[in-house]
This record gives sequence, structure tokens and C-alpha cells, in this order.
Amino acid sequence: MTSFISHTTVDCTDAYALSKWWEKVLGYAENPADPNLPGHEECPITSPDGSHTVLFIEVPDVKQGKNRIHFDLRPVEGSRDDELARLVELGAKPIDDLRNPDGTGWVMLADPEGNEFCILRSREELAATS
Repeated sequence: MTSFISHTTVDCTDAYALSKWWEKVLGYAENPADPNLPGHEECPITSPDGSHTVLFIEVPDVKQGKNRIHFDLRPVEGSRDDELARLVELGAKPIDDLRNPDGTGWVMLADPEGNEFCILRSREELAATS
């Protein structure tokens, strides 16, 4: 017997605002039949193909310390550096730059509530160096 991941949950202080921010980052969307609204304590967004949902849930405590789990993002189009620029423009804050001179590595960022995530090289960048 095994299990599957139903959805990924992110604790936060403003579920609506954070869900709207991650919609832009991931290209996910809310359920039109049950839209997320300001003040909602639970705000899910789902991938275009319906295979993955991220659920933002308001909790009373603020984030403390480093995440024990985080997203590693790979750009669908463009390069890691192009995506890094886009995410910073959306409000992500760079935490650590682990890019190497040979093009390998990643950049660690934080979303508007301080949750860490990483941006990796695109599949095209990986193919070009393998």
C-alpha cells in the first residue's frame, strides 16, 4: 500500500495575497466555481493540467527559521537568469546565489512571506551543457 500527495500546503498569514502571488509565479489558477477572495483563510490554486494543487492556509504564528521543505522551480521558458529577474520583479527576495561560473547551480529566494524556494536552470540550459 502507498499514498499520494493530495496537495502541498503552505502556512501563511495572508492566504489570499500569497495565493495570488504564487499564481503569477507558477501559472496556476483558482477554481472558478469557488474563487479565492480576500479574507479567505484557505486559498487553493491548481496547475493548468489539474495534477497539482498548492493550498495556502492562514495560521496565527509567523514563519520562524528555515523551511524544512521548499519548492525547486525550473523555468518552462527562457533561462534561469531570465526567470530570476521575473521573480524578483514580482517581489521575490534573493537569499543566496549558488550559481557557478560553469552555469550550474541555483538561486535561493523568498516569497513575500519569507518562504524559501529555489530557481534552477531550464531544461534547455541543462541539455546545452550535458
